[in-house]
Amino acid sequence: MPRTPAESPADDTSRADVGLVCALSMELNYFFDRCEKVRTLSGAGFRFRGGRLNGIRVASVESGAGMKKAARAACALIDGHAPAWIIACGFAGALRAGVKIGDIVVSESVTTPLGAAITTPHGMSSDPSNGLHVGRVLTADKIVRLVKDKQALAHQFDAIACDMESYAVAEVCRDAKTPFMIVRSVTDDLSADLPAEVHALLASTGAGRLGATVGALWNRPESVKDLWKLREHATVAARRLAPFLASVVEQLHAAKAGQRV
Repeated sequence: MPRTPAESPADDTSRADVGLVCALSMELNYFFDRCEKVRTLSGAGFRFRGGRLNGIRVASVESGAGMKKAARAACALIDGHAPAWIIACGFAGALRAGVKIGDIVVSESVTTPLGAAITTPHGMSSDPSNGLHVGRVLTADKIVRLVKDKQALAHQFDAIACDMESYAVAEVCRDAKTPFMIVRSVTDDLSADLPAEVHALLASTGAGRLGATVGALWNRPESVKDLWKLREHATVAARRLAPFLASVVEQLHAAKAGQRV
């Protein structure tokens, strides 16, 4: 939408200082609770949210699960809002012992099972006592449910956590020459396998998700306890992600503003 003559650049809601790419709305709900003037709209097949965090213009896009969707969503975010920074954010699964539910993972490089890798320099250091882990993130093509598979991937790729979208976002940002980071919060650790029904929670639409969940419960009624526990873990992760992500957004914006001085 073009600006009217009365609008200043600071009022331009079509642009964003920082863009966020997530797979699911719940990953950023607590973050947007911290924002003002939050608006939601749909376009290009995605759901967008925008708001202001202490005056910083923030826009997010919800991609759904998987690299193809994440790549398309990142392109739509860049085309629609031209953010100075993009953060691939949301949930991740721990691949190593000591990385706990609710801990924060910041990527210093991201790789795929085929060995493609992109570095993500940012200058942060791990602080495990405060739940912060810095290292390699693996973007897998499916949910890694089993503890034994997580341990094998950690050994093979020297990764500390895995997700299903970050590499695709990093690749789009690299090609678009848009600075980016990867910030994740852990929903599942090495204490137990994920239930097989976890796939039901990643259905692309609300109706599809509901139908898949109902089907999963019909096939294994006792799975309701497992899914409810996973939901609780996701809530913990989203709550922990919100203040850390807000701090990162503020620091990135301040650094960008300092470069313009």
